[in-house]
Amino acid sequence: MSADAAEEQRLTDAVVARIADAPDPRIRETLQALVRHMHAFVREVRPSEAEWATAIDFLTRTGQMCDDRRQEFILLSDTLGVSMLVDQINHGRDGAGTETTVLGPFYVANPPLCANGDDIARGLAGEPLFVEGQVRGQDGAPLANAIVDVWQSDDQGRYDLQFDDPDMFFLRGRFRTDSEGRYAFWSIMPRSYPIPSDGPVGALLGAAGRHPYRPAHVHFRIEGAGCDPLVTHVFVSGDEYLGSDVVFGVKDSLIADFERRARTTPLAGTSIERPHRYLRYDFVLARARGEAATG
Repeated sequence: MSADAAEEQRLTDAVVARIADAPDPRIRETLQALVRHMHAFVREVRPSEAEWATAIDFLTRTGQMCDDRRQEFILLSDTLGVSMLVDQINHGRDGAGTETTVLGPFYVANPPLCANGDDIARGLAGEPLFVEGQVRGQDGAPLANAIVDVWQSDDQGRYDLQFDDPDMFFLRGRFRTDSEGRYAFWSIMPRSYPIPSDGPVGALLGAAGRHPYRPAHVHFRIEGAGCDPLVTHVFVSGDEYLGSDVVFGVKDSLIADFERRARTTPLAGTSIERPHRYLRYDFVLARARGEAATG
């Protein structure tokens, strides 16, 4: 090891040692690992001072783009694959439930409560889509009164948070499953869309020669008694971006046919006798960690 390299390593060791007395062991572990890996990255890349200033400016502008309707740091995490890595670390349950994927930046807590069969498009134009299915636990039993949050883009690839009126909700709602674990709602067909690319994350994608598109999908966040919450999407089969999703969120089990139909007999309710697209997707929620199996 050269004298310069040894001096660089001594600096890293000194910073790590300075954290050794952090009273919280998890904070100590996390900060020391961060320092080791960040210093190793800097030693590998060996940025000029101007390049490091550019990196700091990038992070500054990323923070400045965040507000109550846009989260640029989530976009950064998503596009670098970090969000999906965190998801895999926390939800690798060997097929115990429906596969998970990223939450994304457009989730809104406590969306409007809807009745099963309601139309979340709320008058927006688009190809009608009827979605239904059943929510079950890991043991196969239907989960009654499970909370099903849904949200999606319109047929132009826009979410309601990107509309001009901050108080209007479209293509978003909360449902409760019935006694058989069933849910159902009307919507319109989603469309593939670019993530917001007018900020620093978009510039980073351009510098990397990457496109900003996500394949068309519907988001779900589902909670049931005794189960881990499920965050996932259902993707439209045949979409051109399934193999190159900008946030790396596609899993084969989450790709489904959104069928063209003239008639549907729903799991519950009256027959549908008009042209529409149809998606049936059943979800399985994994048993909550620490919950013992019964039966």
